[in-house]
Amino acid sequence: MAKSEATSVNRKSDIISAAIEVFAEVGYFRATTAQVAERAKISQPYVFRFFATKETLLLAALEASWSRVIESFRQVVETTSPELLETKLIQEYVNIQAMYQNEMLLQMQAQTIREESIQQTMCNAYKDIRNMILVAFRDAGMENAEERAMLFLARGVLCNVAVAINLPELMKG
Repeated sequence: MAKSEATSVNRKSDIISAAIEVFAEVGYFRATTAQVAERAKISQPYVFRFFATKETLLLAALEASWSRVIESFRQVVETTSPELLETKLIQEYVNIQAMYQNEMLLQMQAQTIREESIQQTMCNAYKDIRNMILVAFRDAGMENAEERAMLFLARGVLCNVAVAINLPELMKG
């Protein structure tokens, strides 16, 4: 990869990271691309060089955050024994939440945004995770794999709520 291509990829990544922070802090609808540019330490027109609209920037931010979750879960599924699978997946999600809290807050916001492209991105991500977990639980020989996969996802959503409203008691049990 040429140096200018690498710099371009890094700048795009910087913009996405800044957008995740700004969207999580002030909300997608209140956030501006000027705030994102300021956080990324670039000009606003440079943001638009990579992202034509704030919505395309949100979609890129969501893709980055969901890719992190999916790849992390994939690694756990591929490297964990069946008897430890569910526990290790839960631990991995707790780690993701701790390290990437803004991404979780961004995903929670996106669940309420009615734009079709955003809803589709959210649906696709949840479907991908559900399918991966369900297949992994079935392959591990777990009884009631569908119910356990659903409960795993429900627990993750509840954990997100607990983090968002600072009520850690919701995650106990």
